[in-house]
Amino acid sequence: MKYIFSILSLLISASALYAQNGGNLKVRIKGFADSYHAVRVEKPNDWMSSRTRLRGELSLAKNNSELFVSANAVYNSIIDDYSGFKLRELFVSQTFGSFELRAGRQIITWGVADALRITDLVSPMDYSEFLAQDYDDIRIPENALRLKFTKNSFAAEALAVPLIETFELPTDKKNPWAVSLSDNDSIVMGSKPDFKIENMEFGGRLSWFLSGVDFSLYALRTFNKMPVFSLNYLPEKQMILYYDNYHRMTMTGMDVSVPLGKFVFRGEFAEYYNEAQQPDVNQSIVSKNTANALLGVDIYPGGDWNISLQYAHKYICNYCKGLNSYCNSGTATVRISKDLFRSTLNVNTFAYIDVANGGVYDRTTFDYAVNDMLHVALGFDYFNADKGMFRMYDKNSEIFIKAKYSF
Repeated sequence: MKYIFSILSLLISASALYAQNGGNLKVRIKGFADSYHAVRVEKPNDWMSSRTRLRGELSLAKNNSELFVSANAVYNSIIDDYSGFKLRELFVSQTFGSFELRAGRQIITWGVADALRITDLVSPMDYSEFLAQDYDDIRIPENALRLKFTKNSFAAEALAVPLIETFELPTDKKNPWAVSLSDNDSIVMGSKPDFKIENMEFGGRLSWFLSGVDFSLYALRTFNKMPVFSLNYLPEKQMILYYDNYHRMTMTGMDVSVPLGKFVFRGEFAEYYNEAQQPDVNQSIVSKNTANALLGVDIYPGGDWNISLQYAHKYICNYCKGLNSYCNSGTATVRISKDLFRSTLNVNTFAYIDVANGGVYDRTTFDYAVNDMLHVALGFDYFNADKGMFRMYDKNSEIFIKAKYSF
């Protein structure tokens, strides 16, 4: 409720300031309402998701200053804890010539990869419905301070994050997307990094936008925001306790994007120093340097077709026994999109392929634009895996319908 009163106060204040300043204050309000419902295709054919959301965005701008607020009012008929009013972003920005300073709760996106994370390690992900959400909705905002310098074809950015956010992993068994464990096993969460100076996340990016090529360099001092679990087996109870762990790590990396005719070639490379690795049962967590690389190509053959292919590879240096992961692992993605009927119907399929384990997750969507503001979508999420990252969702294939009205 306090957020509702705060936003109402901002709206009232904005209207008053707008009148007092003869229109110098620019007020912009927009948002959308959407409703999403999904049913499992296998027995018991239960509801996988059923939620309705109202998103509001408010921007107040005057001269070189801006205040931006976005929030969600959500009703989730499956998981009560996911219902309610939730602040998404709240930041202020100030421009000084070529410099922009932004402070507050904000989403930070790095890299050129599409739905894969190589250098894009700042904003963590919300896995409350795993990947069966719009990718933009999965990002979790960070409370950060960012300073950006832009001049001609060059940009530099520095950031500091005093309070670290981590991946949201569902553990409530009422949630069909909860982390799957045996009935006796249990997850013990609660070791998220404390609010301390030594736990601050900081880093920066240098970018060049040249004729025929764009590229960036990155450095980041952070944590593994996806928890690494230590597994303790208790023989007297015949159960395993999973304890979440977040360890300090450093990332340096780069990306490049090169357009050539109907093709855009993209690449990312990052070295993770002292990245915590998932151990086997009753083994200690060890940290290793890892090399992470991605190659991708976007193809625009004409006729409103778009094809995107990516492959990301991870190599663990000085691999040793006791790790519950491969020395080499890879993930590929395929996106195929086509606009039909004068661009009123978009048909899109996007697939993740777990190369090391053979698992697949694909989302196919038919999105029809009734008009510029109203879209109705029908789609199918398909999972197939015997092991690996998609194994626990092998029975979660679903049909979904979504309606979205933007204003």
